Amino acid sequence: MAWHQSWGEDRVYFHGADGRLCSFPASLTSLGLPDPFVMVAAGRSYFRVQDLVELSKLVEGLRSC
Repeated sequence: MAWHQSWGEDRVYFHGADGRLCSFPASLTSLGLPDPFVMVAAGRSYFRVQDLVELSKLVEGLRSC
């Protein structure tokens, strides 16, 4: 297993059962650091502002279809 920064985030790399190289965002594993937003929100908020802004852009794009 290896840990590298790639695609703008820390990722954990490993070889799958079939021998192929696979990776996951480190934040999805016990190896990743906790998201600062999640720590501060302490369960009071389900969404980050940046995620809601991105969602609103996606919805607006669907409306124009």
